[in-house]
Amino acid sequence: MMRTNTKVASLLRRVAPYIAALLLTSPAIAPAEVLPALGADIQSVTVSGVSSGGYMAVQFHIAHSSTVDGAGVLAAGPYECAAGSTWNALTRCMSPSLWNPLPPVEVFLQRTLRRAQAGEIDPLDGLAGDRAWIFSGGHDETVRWPVVDSLNRFYRPLLPFGQTLLVTRPDAGHAMISTEEPQPNACASSKPPFINRCGDFDAAGEMLAHLLGSLAPKREPPTERVRPFDQRPFLGKNVAASGMADEGYVFFPESCESDGCRVHVAFHGCRQTTRQIGLRFVENAGYIEWAQSNRLIVLFPQIVPRYGWTGSLSWIFNPLGCWDWWGYTDSEYATRRGRQIKAVQAMIERLGKSDAPMQ
Repeated sequence: MMRTNTKVASLLRRVAPYIAALLLTSPAIAPAEVLPALGADIQSVTVSGVSSGGYMAVQFHIAHSSTVDGAGVLAAGPYECAAGSTWNALTRCMSPSLWNPLPPVEVFLQRTLRRAQAGEIDPLDGLAGDRAWIFSGGHDETVRWPVVDSLNRFYRPLLPFGQTLLVTRPDAGHAMISTEEPQPNACASSKPPFINRCGDFDAAGEMLAHLLGSLAPKREPPTERVRPFDQRPFLGKNVAASGMADEGYVFFPESCESDGCRVHVAFHGCRQTTRQIGLRFVENAGYIEWAQSNRLIVLFPQIVPRYGWTGSLSWIFNPLGCWDWWGYTDSEYATRRGRQIKAVQAMIERLGKSDAPMQ
């Protein structure tokens, strides 16, 4: 044992000068910027997401329907499908079976109504005039068709006739479908980074056109318009308990440095955080090209993979970096008071301010 310790000490002495030199010459990591106040229109927000991000998009839409005008959802189910249960999330809300089937859609509608009557979400008349774009892939074995169809049947009685659009691709797997990813997975794939190419199908473009109306042709944006920002001021006293990362991202074209641009929030899926796949979802999911030519601000809030104690006797288990749609942060996760919903709403409100200088 003594001989081993001597060898380790000798090795450390030899490599120490090289480690010191590397530390001295490595560029310093710049602190994340403050989320800019852009005077955005935050009374007609739209949201979207894939998988856990799809579930979060539904939750955020229902919780803030008075200011959210619509949701684009890939591979997710109805509001509060899991009902606070990890078991439900992993079974009936992804791959329902005879031994744990999906409840009738009326169960989800009644729960939503009770939430609204209790003042935990916006009144349901806030959904009048809203739109929903819903997508399911025929090769998606992660979140199966009955779950997505249940979301479609959940939205139909809540939204005006014809405002809910259900889109299916028999050849698509469990993923964001994009034409912008340089190294996409095959269409039927269901593996990281969960960004697939299915011919010329552009999920972001199809979705945004349904939610926002006629769009100008997309344009390639300057990469410097994608900006990191510090999420921590929006996460409450116990940052770790929110499950969110220290840093998020926002894209806005130069024309949005003045007042009046609309805001779209794009929620990544599990295993799609910047910690796990870098900026591939942010830059290549297909949103920013449409935003560049249509005066649209796109907010990309970020979760961080985390499990363990977060302080104040709070435990979190989210090793895959999913949004909270089953209650891993708190029991209010699907309401306006949920940690993640509350944080994202605060980010939107910051974008709506116009009295603070650009950072």
